Amino acid sequence: MELGNAGNIPGIAAADFIIVTGDITNYGSREDAQKVLDQLLAINSNVLGLHGNLDQPEVGTYLEDLGLSLHGRGRVINGIGLVGLGGSNFTPFNTPCEFSEPELAALLTRGYEQIDGKPPIILVSHTPPSQTKTDRIKSGAHVGSTAVRQFIEQKQPALCLTGHIHESKAVDRIGRTMLLNPGMIKNGSYIEVTLINGELTACLKP
Repeated sequence: MELGNAGNIPGIAAADFIIVTGDITNYGSREDAQKVLDQLLAINSNVLGLHGNLDQPEVGTYLEDLGLSLHGRGRVINGIGLVGLGGSNFTPFNTPCEFSEPELAALLTRGYEQIDGKPPIILVSHTPPSQTKTDRIKSGAHVGSTAVRQFIEQKQPALCLTGHIHESKAVDRIGRTMLLNPGMIKNGSYIEVTLINGELTACLKP
């Protein structure tokens, strides 16, 4: 992950927390992930995240060791329920961290049960839901996860923050759930989430 000018993002140092939606490295090691996370933690000590499909398994382990991982977990922080899902559904490229759709569904269920359904909920999923603006590759084909889509349709979290398809920077909706894929941080893109009076709002920046 190339952070670019992440330190210049307005309000990033004072944010309640930073969420990293995966692909911290490009087939990189624990040491590569450490370099990225050290930069983020120097900006804001409250970082949570998950590994992407391009991250080696040791990157996910490193996040676990630091206590930062959301993968297959549910956490309630500052009154917000977070459910996390790292890696991706199967790709043609045999990337380091891929799961079957039933495996993804089981991880989502486990995370949701850990927050006991407490709203408002943010789903942080590296892989986007299928058949949306957030999961289109350059050819226009949709390559997102059916399990992620089914979870959103059934549970209707307030937000789904995603990634994986780097060229698919977009905002979309499934029912009441807003979906946001910021693209790549090195291009200056990120998501700003705000909680006001118990209601979550989000937008792509810049």
